[in-house]
Amino acid sequence: MKRNIIMALATMTTMAVEAQGLVYPEAVKDNTVDEYFGTKVSDPYRWLEDDRSARTTAWVEAENRVTNDFLSRIPFRQKVLKRLTELANYEKIGAPRKRHGKWYFYKNDGLQNQSVLYQMDKLGGTPHVFLDPNALSPDGTVALKGVYFSNNGKWVAYAISRSGSDWQEFYVIDLQTGRLTDDHIEWAKFSGAAWYGDGFYYSAYDRPRQGKEYSNVNSGHKIYFHRMGTPQSADVLFYHNPTQPKQFYDVSVNEDETVMYLFESGAGAGNNLYVRDLRQPDSQFVQMTDNMDYQYMPVYDEGGKLYIYTNYGAPKGRVMTANLRSPGISEWQELVAEQSDMLNGVDVINRHFILNYSQNASDHAFVYGLDGRLKHEVQLPMVGSVGFTGDEKGQECFYTFTSFTMPGTIYRYDIEKNESTLYRQPSVKFRQQDYESRQLFFHSKDGTRVPMFVTYKKGLKRNGKNPVYLYGYGGFNIALGPGFSAMRIPFLEQGGIYAQVNLRGGSEYGEEWHLAGTKQQKQNVFDDFIAAAEYLISEGYTTPDRLAIVGGSNGGLLVGACMTQRPDLFRVAVPQVGVMDMLRYHKFTIGWNWASDYGTSEDSKEMFEYLKGYSPLHNLKPGTVYPATLVTTADHDDRVVPAHSFKFAATLQECQTVSQRQQRTSLPPTIIRIDTKAGHGGGKPLAKVLEEQADIYSFILYNMGLKWK
Repeated sequence: MKRNIIMALATMTTMAVEAQGLVYPEAVKDNTVDEYFGTKVSDPYRWLEDDRSARTTAWVEAENRVTNDFLSRIPFRQKVLKRLTELANYEKIGAPRKRHGKWYFYKNDGLQNQSVLYQMDKLGGTPHVFLDPNALSPDGTVALKGVYFSNNGKWVAYAISRSGSDWQEFYVIDLQTGRLTDDHIEWAKFSGAAWYGDGFYYSAYDRPRQGKEYSNVNSGHKIYFHRMGTPQSADVLFYHNPTQPKQFYDVSVNEDETVMYLFESGAGAGNNLYVRDLRQPDSQFVQMTDNMDYQYMPVYDEGGKLYIYTNYGAPKGRVMTANLRSPGISEWQELVAEQSDMLNGVDVINRHFILNYSQNASDHAFVYGLDGRLKHEVQLPMVGSVGFTGDEKGQECFYTFTSFTMPGTIYRYDIEKNESTLYRQPSVKFRQQDYESRQLFFHSKDGTRVPMFVTYKKGLKRNGKNPVYLYGYGGFNIALGPGFSAMRIPFLEQGGIYAQVNLRGGSEYGEEWHLAGTKQQKQNVFDDFIAAAEYLISEGYTTPDRLAIVGGSNGGLLVGACMTQRPDLFRVAVPQVGVMDMLRYHKFTIGWNWASDYGTSEDSKEMFEYLKGYSPLHNLKPGTVYPATLVTTADHDDRVVPAHSFKFAATLQECQTVSQRQQRTSLPPTIIRIDTKAGHGGGKPLAKVLEEQADIYSFILYNMGLKWK
């Protein structure tokens, strides 16, 4: 691709046009142009990519003033926030897990910004605070990202992130004294702590250039070994592949410290796997696989026998075995064959496999022996999602179950007897029995049958007047299963319908379903979402004037693409932290890693044209009336950098300005909500989550012309 950037004197465009009382800020336009395979593409808001510049900061502050003023004038916004806060104020507890003779679990008393890690001497004993991330910052913006116990029982490392960034720091607690050590690691990313003796391996990047910590391309992932009691500057570089700077590298070590795995990913939809026999002095890694289009995940090892989950040769997944002495994939043996349903999880607890299969996007769990023979199915309460907790050789097993109407509930499970006993059930301030969920199936544009869950208050009438919150993702082999969120309840209480679509691009039906929504088949994802909206309208659930579409990250791209392709179909659009510039996404932080799903504008003329054909930023057109739009992003989002949302919002406001002048009437609002000290979403303090959700639901209902009942 030939790039030709023409920089001319910046011109100032004033968007002093009102939309529902809004006066949009001034936006600078310049003459930046890129050339792709002979096609010139203007990028007049390129300067907004510099999110630390003075003029970007001024623009952000001006946009937030407009947004905050608009949202504050929604008469029921405070009532929505109050109800959301009431619903969120319930005790949330995670399943307990045993480590070196002690039991640990997470708990949030209700409105704590971050969940607290507790310790018990025995199961059911008196809990004591072990690690409280709320004490690490006054505003709750320091989040706990992971906890890693050493195999010798001496130490526990924990990772934190600040202000929602993907950057991680590691600290270590002495388990004997309970005190924090002097050990401190910075600039780690996409990393755990893999303990080996009195030290651990971690993955990190070189310290980024000041001012570019949250936007520059992440390149050169390295694995280091940190020995306890030494400074980070003394850490030993363990692995680095300078020939592949844009790949991820990580290692894991089993509890016996006899086997080490090296994972290589970032150039495909899966990973490569290497193994090292730590029982042999001076052993080296042996490459097990050589195709990163597939997933290879070790799940257990015993006496040199390795058990591995893979979708190689099995698009819906299977379990295979390998021998540590001859670990190449050509020598692997099938243990549990591919089934008709997607295998989306494998746990080993009490020397049993628990295999979690997705049947039409809901979980079904089965117990297998290590010999690969089926023993029984775990009887789950209803259609929903489940996650198991336990140790490979320990007897205790727990699982957490949730559905659209059932908050996360913990059961104690006896694997041998196949018996489940209620352990902890939360109490949320709503009447669970008043709501119901159904699974619907509809046909997309090309005839593909697509599932969708709808949740609403019992007695709902299909009279075409119900407000709908339509949510989807559709990418990166990620499935959307049934799950509870207290944040949805106020919308349901107001007569709303929550609709969740299982779009192509996810993993619901295996790798074929995933690939059908990638690269030059990405339009299938948008067609599925649009078809879901049309189905809800045709079946009398709603009308376009009562239909809102919402999605985050890749789901933000989904919303952006659908609102530009079918602006007539939706009343409200909320693209959250979305990938909006499909021509330049790969030029920031880890955007290059998404090429396996998207392709890039540099790949070929055909790929460039396909991306430009649906890129939300490049398909906004002056003169078109778009839905009321609330764009959301955050200043520390270093996953999908805020420049995507900045440029999209500025362009959309410009287009709405032209449309308003042409039509001489007030048009739906276009505002952008830019959070501070927040990132892509993970680890966001509850207080910030509540504020954001109150703004989103208020914006949706207000722009549908509805009042708070």
